[in-house]
Amino acid sequence: MNNKQQLGAIGLDIGGTKIAAGVVLWPSGKIRNRTIIPTKPSRGGQAVLKDTLELAKQLRDWALLHQIEVAGIGAGVAELVDCDGNVTSSCTIDWRGVPVQEKLSAIAPAQVESDVRTAALAEYIFGAGRGSRLFTYITVGTGISYCLVQDGKPLKGARGNAITLSSSPLSTVCTHCGAKLRPVLEEFASGPAIAKRFAQIRKSQNAVSAEISAAEDVFHAASNGDDDATEVLTSAGEALGVSAAFLVNVLDPEMMVVGGGLGMAGGQYWDAFVRSCREHIFADDARALPIVTAKLATDAGLIGAAAIVFTQHNPKANYAYDSN
Repeated sequence: MNNKQQLGAIGLDIGGTKIAAGVVLWPSGKIRNRTIIPTKPSRGGQAVLKDTLELAKQLRDWALLHQIEVAGIGAGVAELVDCDGNVTSSCTIDWRGVPVQEKLSAIAPAQVESDVRTAALAEYIFGAGRGSRLFTYITVGTGISYCLVQDGKPLKGARGNAITLSSSPLSTVCTHCGAKLRPVLEEFASGPAIAKRFAQIRKSQNAVSAEISAAEDVFHAASNGDDDATEVLTSAGEALGVSAAFLVNVLDPEMMVVGGGLGMAGGQYWDAFVRSCREHIFADDARALPIVTAKLATDAGLIGAAAIVFTQHNPKANYAYDSN
């Protein structure tokens, strides 16, 4: 790198709705040439991979043209990713068993990681978690997941699966009718779930109204005084709060950082979430822990994806970042 060049990495935040990408300068964390394209995972994994590779090439070429040395590519994926960078689930994007990291490495040295861990890392280095020895990061959007960060290291777990918060059922029995219930938090409190629940209420009432296609529609209805929309948002926030409190009870973090599009939305959803979380925390001295929104907002995943290029020297280890 000559004196005129800057150092950066390509960050790819690959979610179920969109792929947010850009060239992230190091060590400032500033995003250059931000680009957003729709993911459209229903087309199949190979189509999404083709778009991802093309986007990475475009950003690499742009960086070289603007005298930015590209140290590598970091990709955060909305799936389970093991400690070797292999995608091991196909809940949103059908990349299980697909050599995504290998394909990206043909463009520049690449590392693939779970998107919630990249976002948590960004919040530790640049955001709300900076200076915290132990915090939990929860992302709420198309899906819901979490990451524990201790001493600057997002926990991966033995297999890379230490992100699951809302995807498995909570089996119970109704005390009134005896029916066996298997509620899944992600099918109740995520963005798509909120939209689906409100649309079902409207349909059952034979109500004539605008099409409900996203959680934003429910927030809009609630802000206009719709009681059903308010109830959907409140019940979703309360359900999320119960699971978040479970994390606090088990992990005992100093603070909780909440990100993702829905996690940053505020309103009745946020109020119900915080209230429910505090109500379900067992220890008296933990109940008042700070619960804050992500400082980097929806940029956390993109910035954190690029940051792993500079911080994850050993792909099989947890991250280490010297903030001094």
